[in-house]
Amino acid sequence: MGKIQKPVYLDYHATTPVDLRVLETMLPYFTEYFGNPASRSHPYGWQASEAVEIARKQVSDLLSVHAQDIFFTSGSTEGLNMAIKGLAESLRYKGKHIISISTEHHAVLDPLHWLESKGYEITLLPVDTNGMIDYDQLKSSIRSDTIMVIVMWANNETGVLHDMKSIGEICRDKGVALVSDGTQAVGKVKVDPHEAGIDMLVLSAHKMYGPKGTGAIYMNTKEKKLKPEPLIHGGGHEMGFRSGTLNVPGIVGLGMASHLRQSNMDGDMERIKSLIDKFENKLLSTLEHVSVNGSLDHRLYTVSNLKVAKVDSQAVMTKLRTKLAISSGSACSSADPSPSHVLLAMGLSAEEAKGSFRISLGVPTTSAEMELGTKLLSEAILEYRSESPVWQMFKQGIEL
Repeated sequence: MGKIQKPVYLDYHATTPVDLRVLETMLPYFTEYFGNPASRSHPYGWQASEAVEIARKQVSDLLSVHAQDIFFTSGSTEGLNMAIKGLAESLRYKGKHIISISTEHHAVLDPLHWLESKGYEITLLPVDTNGMIDYDQLKSSIRSDTIMVIVMWANNETGVLHDMKSIGEICRDKGVALVSDGTQAVGKVKVDPHEAGIDMLVLSAHKMYGPKGTGAIYMNTKEKKLKPEPLIHGGGHEMGFRSGTLNVPGIVGLGMASHLRQSNMDGDMERIKSLIDKFENKLLSTLEHVSVNGSLDHRLYTVSNLKVAKVDSQAVMTKLRTKLAISSGSACSSADPSPSHVLLAMGLSAEEAKGSFRISLGVPTTSAEMELGTKLLSEAILEYRSESPVWQMFKQGIEL
């Protein structure tokens, strides 16, 4: 039986492959150094504990923060729930008003909806057509009972980057805690939560060539002395913030992935950006009525979110499923046929949102893969349109 050719993978915002150097670092901690880091009475525990602390330092170095401010989790969804619910509980004596943005990931929006059912008041700020918030509106929305502002560093669908330093200054001046979802930004661009005035920042290993099921939270414990109420009790691990036996192999992998991203981030940036630019220029010059969703000046260099008129992105991707791996939005919502809430918040119609594609590149992406991916996507769109009466009517100026 012949070997099945894998599709070209251009969905790196969904997940990344584990770097082989990360895997090699992890392997001994499954079989040889298998001790529980909480076991302080023998060498097995000491070795595991030392490995965890080395990884903690590697993550802190990537973020330019103190190692004691890094706490390990199972990933960003858990981390965001811990940060949002934990802070909401510990700060409720100050108030029950929380501010966030309409384009946040559901790992933020769903906990906020849950808090709303518990009596908290949630303000979701709108974004403009570029996916950006109005900083003056943020400032004016903060009230005496506001306890927290939550803003993602980089949007997972469009790559839009918010000015976290400006947001941090606003929150600092108002005395409000700032939480940020750094899942897509960490490892791609310089993220310094302390410099930005962020009190809690969440990240995930699998978005930067580390293992799935491992993440971390940065928490400003020194200046703010934050003490979020823990969600998980039963052992007092991670200084009482998150109980449960630590996933040592995963944590070691996150540490190595952080070290590698810190060493190689700048060099990768220029190469990947040139591939994205070439891709967009080719698609926009080949196809009619195609545009980029989101800010062109303030976005990650790894992603292109394209709006293609009179096309059903799901139908096109179904045709391409054995040849090209891309998405129409967040991986967590890929089974949901509803249009992207991010694109709707930016002013796109449901039809326009359903005609949008997310193409995201990673370190392994080659020029040859991008050329093939560009060719496959453009041909599939042209084929879809050639068979579409709606497209033909649109071309003739007839709107349904």
